[in-house]
Amino acid sequence: MYQLEETTYFYYLGAIVLLLCLFLLVAFWKRRKQKEFSERNLLEKLSPEISPFKSTLKMLVVLMALALLVIALVNPKIGTQLKTIKREGVDIVFALDVSRSMLAEDIAPNRLEKSKQIISKIIDKLGSDRVGIIIYAGNAYPLLPITTDQAAAKMFLQNADPDMVSSQGTAINEALKLAKSFYDDDEQTNRFLFIVSDGEDHEENVSYITDEAIKEGIKIFSIGVGTSQGVPIPLKRNGVLIGYKKDREGETVITRLNEQTLQKIASDGDGEYIVGNNTSKTVDYIEELLLKADKKEFETKQFSDFKDQFQWFIGLGILFLVIDALMFSKKTKWIQKLNLFNENKNN
Repeated sequence: MYQLEETTYFYYLGAIVLLLCLFLLVAFWKRRKQKEFSERNLLEKLSPEISPFKSTLKMLVVLMALALLVIALVNPKIGTQLKTIKREGVDIVFALDVSRSMLAEDIAPNRLEKSKQIISKIIDKLGSDRVGIIIYAGNAYPLLPITTDQAAAKMFLQNADPDMVSSQGTAINEALKLAKSFYDDDEQTNRFLFIVSDGEDHEENVSYITDEAIKEGIKIFSIGVGTSQGVPIPLKRNGVLIGYKKDREGETVITRLNEQTLQKIASDGDGEYIVGNNTSKTVDYIEELLLKADKKEFETKQFSDFKDQFQWFIGLGILFLVIDALMFSKKTKWIQKLNLFNENKNN
């Protein structure tokens, strides 16, 4: 197992690519100018000691040295020991509505992005809790099984969008059934399910599923995102607005936050309905809610004793710089004799 301590330094690799492109442009320009000045055979006679191959090799050696030094700045670390760690936490599953209505922009930047922002910030506040993510619209799909890897949860969350679900609608029943299968620890008594949605087009008959969830120790909370005034659903192509969603009669579809449905789901699920339009208030409320919950102790294995590896890359970088310093751009006599690079052509 490895860690990268300062990944932002990877941006410096872009400068190395830029240097390589600049070198290639200069080499192309020089070759073109040389052709304008004289023929290749005559140039070789006028400057018999110049080796185009070695100048290119020197540049590649310098670029390799710089790349190794950048990796040293990133400071890769390797885990040397696998330990069993005791942790305390609860199991949390987020069911994220990715139906088209979640693209409405009554909440900036839109309902879906606001929902992802809320979930991401809640994950940031978690301690040793396990987290899983479900996405649903006309169908429900597992985006990430329940895990202690909260960084992975945030990464998968950013990719959630309506195109990931094959059919539109709002299959809350399927999402609830799928959520029940996420809680794989029979000893965990504190299980939380957060449904993040605008509540539109949700199925009404969910009481029997919420009853089953309560029996299994799952508390269902709903987070409403949107406004009740009603706004059209934008249609965009490459980020550019091309129109608004219309129904079969050609009328523009207006989407509204349906708080009544979300309140009923939360009430039936022995939880609470939370207004999610203010990110900080929502996150703070849920953080306090989870802090009050009883934590179950569980064991997990993880790598520890991570050791720095930057010194190896610094050493290799310095070695390449030394090689560059000792390497001359001119042809060397013993290489000319070996003629490894076909430098002694008979003209």
